[in-house]
Order: sequence, then C-alpha cells, then structure tokens
Amino acid sequence: MSPSSSPTSALAPCAPPPQIGSTLHLLGSLVTFRATTAQTQGSFSLVETCTAPGQGTPPHTHASDTEAFLVLEGEYEFMVGEVTTRSGPGSFHFVPTGTPHAFSNPGDRPARMLILHTPGLQHEQFFLEAGDPVADATHFPPLAPPDLPRLMQAAQRNGIEMLPPA
Repeated sequence: MSPSSSPTSALAPCAPPPQIGSTLHLLGSLVTFRATTAQTQGSFSLVETCTAPGQGTPPHTHASDTEAFLVLEGEYEFMVGEVTTRSGPGSFHFVPTGTPHAFSNPGDRPARMLILHTPGLQHEQFFLEAGDPVADATHFPPLAPPDLPRLMQAAQRNGIEMLPPA
C-alpha cells in the first residue's frame, strides 16, 4: 500500500503529537496520554482516563480503530453493541472496529481505567481537537456542557460517528 492510499493518509494531523503525561479534559473525563503512536511506531496509543461521577461518552463508532478498556478503580457502565454491563476493577472490554459503544461512571466517586486504541492516531487527534488541556491531572475543571459543534467536527475529521442515545 502506498503512503497516499493508507487508511489514515486522508486525515492530516490537526495538532502536534501529544506529550506523554499531558492531560486533557473531555466529556467529564481527564485523559492522560501514557503511550502515543509516535512512541509505538503507529501501532497503538494508551491513555489513562479518570471519569467524574455521572459523566462519560455518548454512543459512537470508530471507522478504523479498535478499543480496549481495563477498569482500574471505581465502577463503569459499558455499552458494547446491544449489551450494557456494569464493571469494576479488573474488568476488561474489547470493542471491535465499527461496533457501537459508550461508557459512563454510574458511581458517586471518580472511576479510573486504561484505554488502548489500535492503531490509535485517530483517537489521539480526536482527543487533541475536542479536549481542553488541564494543568492539574488530579482535579476536574468545572463541569460544563460540551462544545457540541467542536466535538462533532473533531469526531467527523477523525473517523468517529456519534450515534443517538441508546
């Protein structure tokens, strides 16, 4: 496959690569980059996510990335395809490309997990375009409604389709 025909070549980088340890706030979650595609020869990216109570992602699909979640602490509710489950520490969920999915924190305290994206560049770019940098990865900024036009444009540019609520 030539570079011009690779699946991600149509998606020109919109932001510089994330720095390891940098944190963004997006949809009530603090997203900290632990490994980037620049470090993994484009194979994957890994983020640590801390989600505020009652917050999470809306249902969506990915055009080219798979995604895997490992819950570290707290509780998450995952929707993968037509199945919704609650999961605690040690729980693992794999989401194949194109599968509708979402997650939220149904608890009364923050929940934390690792998220692996393969190959990952589209997720990195989406986070950088849609998220807001934070200086302190231990405190949530004031929660406010997301900038929906910005979120939807970043999703569309990076192969993510937002779906209506389940």
